[in-house]
Amino acid sequence: MDAGPGSATAHEGAPPTGPSLRRRLGGLLVVAATILLAVVVVSVVALVNVVRFQDDVTNPYFNAITQADSAYVSLIDAESSVRAYLASGTALNLEAFDRSFVTEGEVALHDPRTAQIVTKSAPVADGLDAAHQAIHEWALTFALPAVEKVREGGPDAVSTDERLEGARLFNEARVATSDYIKVLRDVREEKVQSLDFWTQVLFGSVVVLVVAAILVGSFLWSLLKRWITEPVTTLAHQVRVVSAGQLRQPVSVQAPGEIGALAVDVEHMRQELVSQVAEIRASHAEVEHSHELLAAQARELARSNRDLEQFAYVASHDLQEPLRKVASFTQLLKKRYGGQLDERADQYIDFAVDGAKRMQRLIQDLLGFSRVGRTGSERVPVDLEKSFAVVLSDLDERITETGATVTHDPLPTVRGEKALLEQLFVNLLGNAIKFRDPERPPVVHVGVRALDKAWEFSVSDNGIGIDAQYAERVFVIFQRLHPKDVYEGTGIGLALCKRIVEHHGGEIWIEPNEDGGTTVRFTLAHLSVDGGGAPSPT
Repeated sequence: MDAGPGSATAHEGAPPTGPSLRRRLGGLLVVAATILLAVVVVSVVALVNVVRFQDDVTNPYFNAITQADSAYVSLIDAESSVRAYLASGTALNLEAFDRSFVTEGEVALHDPRTAQIVTKSAPVADGLDAAHQAIHEWALTFALPAVEKVREGGPDAVSTDERLEGARLFNEARVATSDYIKVLRDVREEKVQSLDFWTQVLFGSVVVLVVAAILVGSFLWSLLKRWITEPVTTLAHQVRVVSAGQLRQPVSVQAPGEIGALAVDVEHMRQELVSQVAEIRASHAEVEHSHELLAAQARELARSNRDLEQFAYVASHDLQEPLRKVASFTQLLKKRYGGQLDERADQYIDFAVDGAKRMQRLIQDLLGFSRVGRTGSERVPVDLEKSFAVVLSDLDERITETGATVTHDPLPTVRGEKALLEQLFVNLLGNAIKFRDPERPPVVHVGVRALDKAWEFSVSDNGIGIDAQYAERVFVIFQRLHPKDVYEGTGIGLALCKRIVEHHGGEIWIEPNEDGGTTVRFTLAHLSVDGGGAPSPT
C-alpha cells in the first residue's frame, strides 16, 4: 500500500535525527571487518604453511628417507654379493648385485617423482649427486670389471690390490650415501620444526579470531540493541495494538535514522487504513453476494452436465430397441420378398437395411464414446505387447483381406484401462488399413520412444494421407473428410481415440508424411509416474 503524500509531509516536519543507521552500521562493520580480516589473513597464511610443511614431512621426505634407507641396504647387499662372487666364482652369489644394479653402473635411490620434489632443496640435490657419483664410481671402476674378470678367468683373476681399491671405492660410496641420508633427515627435521611453528601460529590466530569475534559481536549487539532492537520492539508492539483493531491508537516511536522515519510512515499508514477500512467493509457485502451467485451457477452447471450425460446415455439405449426392430424386419422383408417386387423396390429395401445397420453402428459408437471415463474401471499396469497381440487378432481378417503389413517397436507397460487402450489401437490400426492407397498394399508401423515423463507412440501408414489443414478437424466427433459411400464409418473413431488418450492424461495429434501416408502420434504417462515401475519397453 502506498504511503501517500502525507508521508513526505511527515518526513519534512520531522526533527533531524543525526547520521543514518546505514552510515553508523557501515562504519562499525568496516572496523569489525578490518580486524577480523587481518586475523583471518594470518590464519589462512598459517594454514597454507601448515598444509605445505605437513605434506612435505609426511609425503616426499618421508618417502625419500624410506627409499634411501632401502637403497643403502641394497648397496650393502650388492657389495657383499660381489665379494662373495669374487671369492667363489659362483654366479648365484651375484643375484643381489644384479637386482640392485638393473641399469649398468646405476642404482636408483628414489623414484623419479620423489627425486624431482626433494632435489628442489640445494643440500639434498648436492648430497644426492655425490651419492650417485660415488656409487657409479664403485660400480664402473671396480664392481663390473671385477665381475667380468672372474667370469673369464676365475676367482684368482682379480688381484689383491684391485680388491683393496674396490673396498676403498665402496667405502666412499657407502659414506656418501650415509651422508645423503643424514642430509635428508636434517632437511626433514627443519620442515618438522617449521610445521610446529606454523601450527602454533595457526592455533594462536584461531584463538585470537574467536576472542575478536566475541568482542566485536558483543559490541555490535549492544549498539544494535540501543539503535534498532529496542525501537523496533516498541514499534512492533504499537503496530500489534493497531492490527488488533484499535485503529485509533497513534504510533509514536523516538528512534535514530531510518527507524524513526519508519515509525512516521507507519503512523501515516494507520491513518490511511482508518479511511480504507470503511471502504472495505462496504465492498465486503457485495463480494459475498457475488460469491454466492458464482457458487449457485457452478452447482447448476454441474447438474446440467450430469443431466446431459445421462440424457445421451439413456437416449442411445432407448434408440437401440426400435432400431433393432427396423433392422430385423427390413432384413426379413428383403429375405422374403427380395426379387418378387420390381428392381426399385429391392433398391429401397437395400437402402433401408443399410441405413438401419449404419444407425446401429452410429449408436454403438456413440455409446462407446459416452462411456469413456464413466465406467469407474480401476487403472492397472497394462502390458501393451500382450494387448497389441489381441488387437492384431481382432483385425486379422481385415489384415489378411487387404494384404496389410503391420510392424511395431517393443511396446512398454503403462497404467490405464486395458479395454480402452486396446480400443485405441484397434481404431488407429483400422483407420490406417481403411484409408489405404489403392495402388499399393498398406504398410503400418507402430513406433515408440521415451520422453522425460511419458511414452510417445506413433502409428504411421502409407495410405492416402490427410491434408495438414484438416489435422485438427478429424478429431471432432461426426467429422468426415470423405463421402460415406467411398469410406464407411460413423466419424466417431478418431474422436473416441482423442477422448481415450486425454482420459489417460495424454495428447494426440496428426502429422502428414511428406512421401504420402499419415502419422498419428499420442502420449501415455510412464508407469513410474502413476505408481512405480521402470520406464523401459518390455
